[in-house]
Amino acid sequence: MRKAELDFTRVDRLIEYALREDIGDGDIKTNALADEGDDSNAVIRAKARGIVAGLPIAKRVFQKLDHTVVCVDNVNDGDEIKAGNVLCEINGSTRALLSGERLALNIMQRLSGIATLTAKYVKAVDGLPVKVLDTRKTVPGLRVLDKYAVAVGGGFNHRFGLYDGILIKDNHIRMAGGISNAVQIMRKKYRNKFKVEVEASNLEEVKEALISGADIIMLDNMNVEQMEKAVRLIDRAALVEASGGITLRNIREVAETGVDFISIGAVTHSPPALDIGLYLV
Repeated sequence: MRKAELDFTRVDRLIEYALREDIGDGDIKTNALADEGDDSNAVIRAKARGIVAGLPIAKRVFQKLDHTVVCVDNVNDGDEIKAGNVLCEINGSTRALLSGERLALNIMQRLSGIATLTAKYVKAVDGLPVKVLDTRKTVPGLRVLDKYAVAVGGGFNHRFGLYDGILIKDNHIRMAGGISNAVQIMRKKYRNKFKVEVEASNLEEVKEALISGADIIMLDNMNVEQMEKAVRLIDRAALVEASGGITLRNIREVAETGVDFISIGAVTHSPPALDIGLYLV
C-alpha cells in the first residue's frame, strides 16, 4: 500500500476542465464589477477545526486564471487548523480571485474534509500496527485528489484503479467457478507481477483463499469474533484486510483482532466538507 503524491499534470487537466465548466465564456458578474487591470488582496480562512488539504491545488486555480497571482501559505497541507486561522494570503487580479473562488474553495473544502475524517480513523487506532486504507469509492474523475487527501490525513491508498492491483471479489469468484480457480487464473496470466487479494465473507472462504495462495485476504463484513478466528487461521501466511461496516466506534476493536489493514469507503464517499471561506481584505 502506498501514499498518493500529487501528479500536477493530471491536476492541471482537472482544474482546466472545472474552470471551463464554471466560467464558460466568462464570469459575467465579476467582469462587470472589476476591470481587467484591477488587483485585490484576499485571505483564505478556516471556519472550522480540522486538517487542511488542497492548498497547492487552490493556488493553481488562481494562477491558471492569471499567472501573476501570488499566494503565501501560512500553513501546510496536513496541519491541524481551527476556526479563524488564515490559511493563505493572496494578491493579484481581482477577476482571477473572484472567478476562481468557488472552485478553489470546493477543492479545499472537500479535500480537507477527507483529510480530517481520515485523521480521526488513524487516531482511533494509534499505537496499533495497522494501516488505514481508502477504497475506489471516490468521485469519478477526482480520484487523484481524493486519494491525495487520504494520505494528507495519515491514511494509505489501496489500489488506484483496476490497472494496478488484483482484488478478486464475489462476482469474479462466481465467474471463475471458485476462489482457487480465480487465483490460478490470475497467477497464470500475471505470474507475480501483482499481489493477489481475495475477498472472503466467511471462514470457509478464508480457508480456500489461504490454500489457493492468496497474498492478501480481505475479511468482508465479518464481525469481530469472526475476524479473530480468521486471523488465527491465516497465522501470518497472508496479509489480512478488514473491510465493511467499519466506524469510528468499532475501528479500534477491529484493529485489535490483528488485521494488517482496515479499508474504509466512508473517508472518500461521504466525508463532511470542512468549512473554509475566501475574503477580500
